[in-house]
Amino acid sequence: AGALYQTVFTARQRRLFAPPGTLIDVGGHRLHAVCAGEGSPPVLLESGIAASSLSWAAVRPAIAAFTRVCAYDRAGLAWSDAPSSPRTFDRLLDELDIVMREVSFTDPVILVGHSFGSLLVRAYGARQPERVAGLVLVDAPTEWIVMTPARARMLRGGRSLSAIGALLAHVGVVRGCLALLSGGGPGVPRRFVRIFGPTAARSLERLVGEARKLPPEVHPVVQALWCQPKCFRSMADHLLMFEREAAQMVAPAPPPQVPVVVVSSAGHSPEQLAAHRRLAESSARGRHVIASRSAHWVQFDEPGLIVGIVREIVEQTSRRV
Repeated sequence: AGALYQTVFTARQRRLFAPPGTLIDVGGHRLHAVCAGEGSPPVLLESGIAASSLSWAAVRPAIAAFTRVCAYDRAGLAWSDAPSSPRTFDRLLDELDIVMREVSFTDPVILVGHSFGSLLVRAYGARQPERVAGLVLVDAPTEWIVMTPARARMLRGGRSLSAIGALLAHVGVVRGCLALLSGGGPGVPRRFVRIFGPTAARSLERLVGEARKLPPEVHPVVQALWCQPKCFRSMADHLLMFEREAAQMVAPAPPPQVPVVVVSSAGHSPEQLAAHRRLAESSARGRHVIASRSAHWVQFDEPGLIVGIVREIVEQTSRRV
């Protein structure tokens, strides 16, 4: 019954929430990219480890008012196909490059990456510096580059929960819980999630709370997309890749002509802030900004801050040209 419920409502919501952008073949599977605006330098938005283009819903329209901007979904997330090959960091960089070329980014690009996405855009800047006009690294997870046994255990725990989530999504449980949460009856989902322990319960509360900061019209889309088993499998794939390849995600400093802005959310320890400051200082044109009113999802709490930083880089680049 649960699987039938999942199948029927998935088909219905696929019609209601069709991809707003285009699907790009990256070799065996397609990635969804959505673009808006005109101007140069263009901007590409790279999301966190299990997030999608929807995480930039409060930022992308504002940037589109003064330049071209695109966001995309990595394989298995939101409207993109499930991956056709194992996830590696190099493969993600290759797919990012294909997306940039397919959306006709011929000029150097300002890359904005949140959390895990900041590792991707920084590595891309090191790999192809001639393609990059600027980097904005939003709450970079610098502490996770050193893979300690405790962090590896946390990632393995996350993979186990993701596997359970995929199974529950397949039989409609995730869809039912999210429907209850959005309908104002959170008691049942919270009691159900507590079966998996306090960490899972806290994670659900935090994620649902953060998602509610998005524009209201985006809420049903996020709910519909996260009911799909492929999203949980993609989360597990990313966590496995992170555990195996964290040490390979350290990128050298960008060329001196590339401006770099590192944005830290509030609440970081002095050690983490110092790491972010060093990351900014690794660039000759680096700057460290603290988002004093933000938790980890700065683009939810202070979207105007991200937009303002991007606008500054656009204006600086335009003056140099």
